[in-house]
Amino acid sequence: MTVQRLHVAKRFSEIAISGNLVHLAGQLASDFSLDIKGQTQQTLDIIDQFLADAGTDKSHIMSVTIYLKDIDKDYDAFNEIWDAWVSNIEALPRACVEAKMYHPDVLVEMTVVAVKPE
Repeated sequence: MTVQRLHVAKRFSEIAISGNLVHLAGQLASDFSLDIKGQTQQTLDIIDQFLADAGTDKSHIMSVTIYLKDIDKDYDAFNEIWDAWVSNIEALPRACVEAKMYHPDVLVEMTVVAVKPE
């Protein structure tokens, strides 16, 4: 089975597609000066766009892994934005963990696995 890669950079692809399976690389906001709500919204907007580029949408997500820089401080505010984003679909499988980020101003990063509709 072949793998199609979209939004290819020097070290990674943002999207990999094989058959109807779609993997998004870790997504994060482009503006690190935003608070957790702003970074979360920007990240979810990017995920929406990349899923569309791959021929699918958030209703076809199989799993999301969420990395928060400070889970104690940011979990509730993150979930406020998340809950609005998923309000029209069934609850998505997800894991949420605290992680050290590659840059000190990154507050949230998410990886996504989805399927393309048949």
